[in-house]
Amino acid sequence: MGGAAVEERAPAEEVRPRRRGRGGGRVAAAVVVVAAGAVTAAVTAAAFGLGGGPVGGTAQSALPPKTTQVTRETLTDARSADGELGYGPATAATSRLPGTLTRLPDTGERITRGETLYEVDGRPVTLMYGSMPAYRALQPGTEGRDVEQLERNLSALGYSGFTVDEEYTYATAEAVGQWQEDRGLDETGVVELGRVVFAPRAVRVDSLQAGKGDPTAPGRKVLSYTGTTKAVTVELDAADQRLAKKGAKVTVTLPDDTTVNGRVDEVTTVIEPGDGPGDDPQTKVEVVVELTGKKARKAADAYALASVDVSFTAGTRENVLTVPVAALLALQEGGFGVEVVTGSTSAYVPVRTGLFAGGQVEISGDGITEGTTVGIPK
Repeated sequence: MGGAAVEERAPAEEVRPRRRGRGGGRVAAAVVVVAAGAVTAAVTAAAFGLGGGPVGGTAQSALPPKTTQVTRETLTDARSADGELGYGPATAATSRLPGTLTRLPDTGERITRGETLYEVDGRPVTLMYGSMPAYRALQPGTEGRDVEQLERNLSALGYSGFTVDEEYTYATAEAVGQWQEDRGLDETGVVELGRVVFAPRAVRVDSLQAGKGDPTAPGRKVLSYTGTTKAVTVELDAADQRLAKKGAKVTVTLPDDTTVNGRVDEVTTVIEPGDGPGDDPQTKVEVVVELTGKKARKAADAYALASVDVSFTAGTRENVLTVPVAALLALQEGGFGVEVVTGSTSAYVPVRTGLFAGGQVEISGDGITEGTTVGIPK
């Protein structure tokens, strides 16, 4: 996935008492925890001051117990997560009208703009498109974004004679009256609260929370709905939120190992209650992935509901110098360094760190080149 790589560092833990190190300098052992992607690597680091000498002084005695070389490669901060192929999360349609439910759709039925979602007392509740939920009656003199949203729908349904804006005028009321006549409603020119349900797009009825003939009232759930196209829902830990950026590209592996393309459509933070009494709630990130392209949608049509694998990429750095995370040293004066080994001597060299991924870290600094030998402390 696109997006900038995030480097997270926990503070060094308590430093043990100082002891004499190589070359007369003083070395203090510390533990640095570096979190990158889904991987948290604990590395033993040395925070040092070389007896008043320069940072990057030369060690004159024992060399590090193990060495490695600086390599040039492409680092990718990526992670795979389990997902559920379906139609995305369901949204509840809650009644705002008192009365009796006289008509309900079938589970799985698809409903588009201008069609009946359900009926109360023999009168339709109509689906229209928009992101803003209905929260008040709309009538002449009303102003706001909800007015414009209603007018856009009326225009899309073929009604005219008004200007699509945030003002509910007499002309708007005339168009509403025509719409009410077509829907078998009283021609009042006023849209009562609960007569229209707004959804972002066409919906698919996921389940019913009430039955035909049941009484209903404001606040009672009638049904739940989803979008009409296949989507994948993934739950991530809060620490992995960087992986899920709206619009970012992902790959989805279907049960038959077919790999298709997807794009992050929605990212929502949810709070899950603890499993038992006294357990703290957990913060999770719910990600909805839209399948992109005809190939992806056609391949997914073979499955109603299925478990899939979703691969996220938070960042990529091409052709960079890297070392194992374990080679990093935490410098007493701040930042990180590595111990560069040349023959029978070594020197501590400050470095700048970049992307952490797969146990490797991007580094740069004076004298750091491909093939440079660096130590890995105990």
